[in-house]
Amino acid sequence: MDFKRLSWVLFPVAVVSLVCYPASVTAGDIVHDDDLAPKKPGCENDFVLVKVQTWIDGIENEEFVGVGARFGTTIVSKEKNANQIHLTLSHPRDCCSMPKHKYAGDVIMVDRGNCKFTTKANIAEAAGASALLIINNQKDIHIPAVMMPQDAGASLEKMLLNTSSVSVQLYSPRRPVVDVAEVFLWLMAVGTILCASYWSAWSARETAIEQEKLLKDAVDEIPDAKAVGVSGVVDINTASAVLFVLVASCFLVMLYKLMSNWFLELLVILFCIGGVEGLQTCLVALLSRWFRRAGESFIKVPFFGAVSHLTLAVTPFCIAFAVVWAIYRKVSFAWIGQDILGIALIITVLQIVHIPNLKVGTVLLSCAFMYDIFWVFVSKKLFHESVMIVVARGDKSGEDGIPMLLKIPRMFDPWGGYSIIGFGDILLPGLIIAFSLRFKLSDLSSHHIPISALYSQAFTS
Repeated sequence: MDFKRLSWVLFPVAVVSLVCYPASVTAGDIVHDDDLAPKKPGCENDFVLVKVQTWIDGIENEEFVGVGARFGTTIVSKEKNANQIHLTLSHPRDCCSMPKHKYAGDVIMVDRGNCKFTTKANIAEAAGASALLIINNQKDIHIPAVMMPQDAGASLEKMLLNTSSVSVQLYSPRRPVVDVAEVFLWLMAVGTILCASYWSAWSARETAIEQEKLLKDAVDEIPDAKAVGVSGVVDINTASAVLFVLVASCFLVMLYKLMSNWFLELLVILFCIGGVEGLQTCLVALLSRWFRRAGESFIKVPFFGAVSHLTLAVTPFCIAFAVVWAIYRKVSFAWIGQDILGIALIITVLQIVHIPNLKVGTVLLSCAFMYDIFWVFVSKKLFHESVMIVVARGDKSGEDGIPMLLKIPRMFDPWGGYSIIGFGDILLPGLIIAFSLRFKLSDLSSHHIPISALYSQAFTS
């Protein structure tokens, strides 16, 4: 198959893969969205544990733990940024009516009950308080209480109406520090990089040997010796490495703004196309070792050009595999098909896209580093949320996120979810490792050449 056409097919998938790569090995927890519940700006804070340190007459005393409210300003996360503020009791204690005097920036302690929490907070703010501590002073409750979202309540109600006996078990498990899934995911990522890098290096070595033989046998018959054996490779230059940041940023913002069910379906289609091409390329390269004759005999197909008989035999299987995964991608074991298509796609991209020297590799990784830092952390100040994390998780699409991820279910995590890693976290280091192996296996490493010459060649070749 024409490598030029293959590179154009894989280009949009590779761009999406590099654009949306979250921090490696993150977890997708079980979350019940409650879109029907009333919401308003300023009531969207995360539930966080809050440390309440006390001082008596300037001497450090007891420390308590509470839970931050969904409303109000966010609480500082570092102790060095937190100030010591005077604590006082509210009058009245429930803070459901305006106090008799102002608090002048004090933290006031109030009792729960008699009015809404937001009412207490509004009254305390109007009285000049800087923060509010709501105390659960009702001691008559001796059973656990769990608040659940509306969709979970509807499911439980349906169970009670349709069955005669329903039982529940309440417990609060702890998440393991390191799950087996993360270890397997790491091994999968490293194995993919090594496989793709050694394949790329070995192919480059075979091409160089074949080119050297052709040059020795018939120098006059080759008008352009540099073009021999490199038509299937796309080299990244410095300008394209810098341009990557701008293109990727624009594409990421487009994904963030347009993320929805239909747009996710489009990404699934692109992923399937890239996965078919990648799986086909890997299978043909692997099977051609045993079916050399079928791999070397070609037939002309309209639009596709000259295609080997082996490619024609493998392609229907690849298409069927991708279609079956797309149809059943929401079932529990669909991650297996997604990982197979993803690994094949990554290996194929690393086989086609090459870094020609360390200078380009340094520029590319530096730009990717700045891109990652900006869209994961700095974007929170501009968009009030991490744009890359939102896109990678598919928060606005109502599904589990974009398919350009390798994922494994958390096997021993009682909360379930997946350990995931983005394609970009594999492709970017894979490009550097593949270059290093190609350089190591090149003819330069087998000759007695000074280290300074090798270093210069690596940066300028």
